[in-house]
Amino acid sequence: MKTNILVLSAGRRVELVKEFQHELKLRFQQGKVYCTDMYPKLSSACFVADDHFAVPRVTDDTYIDTILDICQQNDIGLVVPTIDTELEVLSLQRDLFENLGIHILISDHDFVAQCRDKRKTAALFDALRIEQPKILDKNKLSFPCFCKPYDGSCSKGALTIHTEQDLTPELLLDPKNMFMELVPKTYSEYTVDAYYTHNGQLKCLVPRKRLEVRGGEVSKGITKNNFVYDYLIERISELTGARGCITFQVFVNEETRTIKGLEINPRFGGGYPLTYASGARYSEYAIKEYLLNEEVTFVNDWEPDLLMLRYDAKVLCHDYTE
Repeated sequence: MKTNILVLSAGRRVELVKEFQHELKLRFQQGKVYCTDMYPKLSSACFVADDHFAVPRVTDDTYIDTILDICQQNDIGLVVPTIDTELEVLSLQRDLFENLGIHILISDHDFVAQCRDKRKTAALFDALRIEQPKILDKNKLSFPCFCKPYDGSCSKGALTIHTEQDLTPELLLDPKNMFMELVPKTYSEYTVDAYYTHNGQLKCLVPRKRLEVRGGEVSKGITKNNFVYDYLIERISELTGARGCITFQVFVNEETRTIKGLEINPRFGGGYPLTYASGARYSEYAIKEYLLNEEVTFVNDWEPDLLMLRYDAKVLCHDYTE
């Protein structure tokens, strides 16, 4: 029986690794959580893992074979992707791993493709009856408006265009840029962590309000069990092709109770540790479902109004050599 876990592109995800270690040890005393990274000697998460491995860039032709070899040589039963760029590649190879008894906590390729292309995400929001900012024709823009790459992540390349003078030819001619209405500052940003079983059934939903963001990742946040929960629970209780942790980014006007969907990320978000701390233990659910073959029941007793304030911490490695 394969009882070890592999967290991919671990980087700085120390808390996520520790959460999987904690939940795994409760069920398999000898279970280990391994990590991969392009530069594991410079990854804090790799140093807190039970062991780590260097891997090539996800676009490298040898990437899948490298991950597969690591899994087979280390009794890996569950693989956990963490970054956007690896999702489509891995979703296409999910069956290859499954046939070898290795589960990848990843959604179907069609769903991943909808999430990675923000233009397709807009159609998905429409199908889910979730309002969203109006997408603008680049030849008929009104100002101010918002510009972002359709396949971007971590807010890279996203910017506000205040006037026509701010609209450079480079922005307008870039085929990856899409334009949408600028959501007023009266709206707050929420990230909503949802857990879906292997057949797309929602088992937990935790909205968390983003109070402060640094480098595209929440640094201050608070869990909220309010109208956002009620609005989404009736719309996304079943999501074809979704699997594992799915994060929804939405704008929320708390006075008018208006919600606008922004994007969907089919992976653990950087602020997930707040959701885990509130009692929504998605790492536990994944272990139960994929390593123990147990049914995951619906969970709604997580702690609301739990505030998270992040700070920088260090990981020390003695006798380090390059």
